[in-house]
Amino acid sequence: MPIQQILTSKRVPIKIWTADIDERSKEQLANIASLPFIQHHVAAMPDVHLGISATIGSVIATHKAIIPAAVGVDIGCGMVAARLSLAANDLDEKTLKKVFDQITCDVPVGREQHADDHVLMLAARPFEPGLTALTDRHPQLLKAFGKFSKWMNQMGTLGGGNHFIEVCLDETDHVWVMLHSGSRGIGNAIADYFIQLARKDMERWMIQLPNRDLAYFPEGTEHFADYVDALHWAQEYAMQNRQTMLDLVLSALARHLPPFEVTSAAVNCHHNYVAKEHHYGANVWVTRKGAIRAREGDLGIVPGSMGTRSYIVRGKGDLESFCSSAHGAGRRMSRTAAAKQFTEADLVQQTAGVICRKDKGVIDEIPGAYKDIDQVMANQRDLTEILHTLKQVLCVKG
Repeated sequence: MPIQQILTSKRVPIKIWTADIDERSKEQLANIASLPFIQHHVAAMPDVHLGISATIGSVIATHKAIIPAAVGVDIGCGMVAARLSLAANDLDEKTLKKVFDQITCDVPVGREQHADDHVLMLAARPFEPGLTALTDRHPQLLKAFGKFSKWMNQMGTLGGGNHFIEVCLDETDHVWVMLHSGSRGIGNAIADYFIQLARKDMERWMIQLPNRDLAYFPEGTEHFADYVDALHWAQEYAMQNRQTMLDLVLSALARHLPPFEVTSAAVNCHHNYVAKEHHYGANVWVTRKGAIRAREGDLGIVPGSMGTRSYIVRGKGDLESFCSSAHGAGRRMSRTAAAKQFTEADLVQQTAGVICRKDKGVIDEIPGAYKDIDQVMANQRDLTEILHTLKQVLCVKG
């Protein structure tokens, strides 16, 4: 479906691929569009909804500047998925429960992390020189890391919130593994540190902003290059974290299921990140805040909630979206509102047929708190082509 709304702002328009957007999100998008370095327009994907610092589901092309809070605190957050040679008849409820227990044993979730002597710390070693170089230039970061000082132990860990690990079946009953996570505590600490630096720069230069969360680093200023280095470090760490977890999950499955192979190359894509790209005649920094890149031929993952469908997609290269796509269903209500409105009985009903937690600790992730993923996909049929439709049979929540 083509663009459904075009809003005006003080500088550039806002192009929105849905009619389902609240007024606060529109105001947040208008604040972003009013900044002097925004290139051409701001794009809002079909899963757009209110964010803490910037609107989730927004694609922001900027000329010679980056807004750290628009990238967010989970730098490099994204998805990975792989198809296996297993089929639906290789799975049964008893076996899936064993797999669920094995995954939760092998992959730390929430605030948990791997032990100091865990072999997976070796996967984090290559990231040490880059982090050392960054902390040499910014020794204050060592204090900012605080409880996240054991960043190596977090390689191969899921985290909390809406992060998850799933076993799914596609439209031909082939088994897939899919998971969602990012740069963990170390990425959070890096993001928070540079967001604070950007705010201080704005105050020092007496730059007035519609919202202090839109503090930015212009190219050529004191902290710009270091922030770009930090971004790339965290994005690469997040990518490796997902790959490491995928290997752990495949090993967990191998302990309880018949022998299998991975039959497709893993799709591994960020949806909170920055990349240098060319759009509308200029080289710009593109911030995808809850959006994936969908150039022509790009493979991506658009997950639904823990009781609905997810999609493997191929990008169509739509120029007005800055070659982007939705990153998921998008929240319809806040976590607090969901916890108040829904009960454990609602969660059991909405996740019927899925091996997962069904307690009050995950009610805020109930499917009813999210938008209709099928409507999201219908709204972006100009942006992506659906290759596979996945339905989860097991979900481990962070």
